[in-house]
Amino acid sequence: MISKQSVARGLTTVALAGAAFAAHAVSYFSWQTVELPVGSGAACGNGTPYRFFVNRTPLTNRTIVIYEGGGACWDQKSCLGGDLLSASNPNGVPANYMAELPHQLSTPFTSRLNPLQTVRTQGWNIVFVPYCTGDVHTGNATAVYADADPTKPLAYLHRGSINSEGVAAWLKANLPRPDQLLVTGFSAGGAGATANYGLIRQALSPKKSALLADSGPLYPAPRAGNATQYPSLPLQNRIRVAWGLDGPNGLVTKLLTQYPQAGSADNLGSMTTGLAKIFPQDRLGYALFQQDGVYSDFSYTKFNPEIAAATGDAKAQLLNVKWRQDIGHWLDALQPHQNVGYYVPYARDIINSHCLTTVTFGGTAIKEANLKNVSSFIDNLLDGSGTPLRVVEVAQVRQAAFPGFWGSILNPILASLGY
Repeated sequence: MISKQSVARGLTTVALAGAAFAAHAVSYFSWQTVELPVGSGAACGNGTPYRFFVNRTPLTNRTIVIYEGGGACWDQKSCLGGDLLSASNPNGVPANYMAELPHQLSTPFTSRLNPLQTVRTQGWNIVFVPYCTGDVHTGNATAVYADADPTKPLAYLHRGSINSEGVAAWLKANLPRPDQLLVTGFSAGGAGATANYGLIRQALSPKKSALLADSGPLYPAPRAGNATQYPSLPLQNRIRVAWGLDGPNGLVTKLLTQYPQAGSADNLGSMTTGLAKIFPQDRLGYALFQQDGVYSDFSYTKFNPEIAAATGDAKAQLLNVKWRQDIGHWLDALQPHQNVGYYVPYARDIINSHCLTTVTFGGTAIKEANLKNVSSFIDNLLDGSGTPLRVVEVAQVRQAAFPGFWGSILNPILASLGY
């Protein structure tokens, strides 16, 4: 006969087992908030805890990691945020960040049932890496900015690289090895996806892997060159110091220590082509618009007084001359690497032709190549073999992201939100 004590012990064991299971239970098809330990060094720019978000599925081990975009900063005013080119999330990332509809719909990659666009990764495990450090997810530096108001100095933590290290460690410990991995990002997140691709890839060790860097190019700009020849050089020289990129514990220093063939600290743009050497079996894709008026503004205006003084169409033209010069160097650098592809349409009518994968893929077709939109490029990266698609649009037509009826409804809304 079973004693009461035995029954009690059994019930206690079951209860403890149930509690342990609940503690380790995985939530599927909803956003899980992951807060990195403060002791790890991870933080947002204002010193608040760094959080990222995971939406898992039991139906596949395939995984997409998305780096959020936004502006960037290296001075007091821009690090306080407030406009499209300034630091994003200056007050940190709240635990309910992904409960807000704008974040869920910031790109078709983040929602499982997007009302505007489908993409196959909507059925994968989704990892969203928010942006709150003003350093395109690459920094490891602490700064005190007082240039705008010396009476109220701003202590700011550029910890994007440290945050990515924490994300990678968590993914390695908590997600299965994926059959397929896509690392992507838009704007600053495009640069962050490129810079941290090796870190995420090494952590998850996927059987098959690809990169899609949208509108966050790391342009060639050798330090021994000049700004006339390489328009992005002044920007790169500024951020390498402000964000500690090639300092003793900087992202570039760590990357080159692990992979000496990855490039040169004297040319931050070499990190892009370095990935092709480090991971020759992976498919690496880069996308941007020829008429991008946002990233070009961020890249050149503060370093060129004649551009800063210009307005309207005159400013846009000055920016685009430098942008196209950088695109030329960039395409030349990508060309020799057979595992690298690029997708470069002319323009679309939202966000000043900045980003192909924000809000919708609409307006990103390259019709002369029979490519309906950037999803054709994405499918090729995920499924193709041989050299990925390489397409630069010849026709100079600004496309509508939302043509017809939907455009009349959605474009004013997007404009009111700064898009």
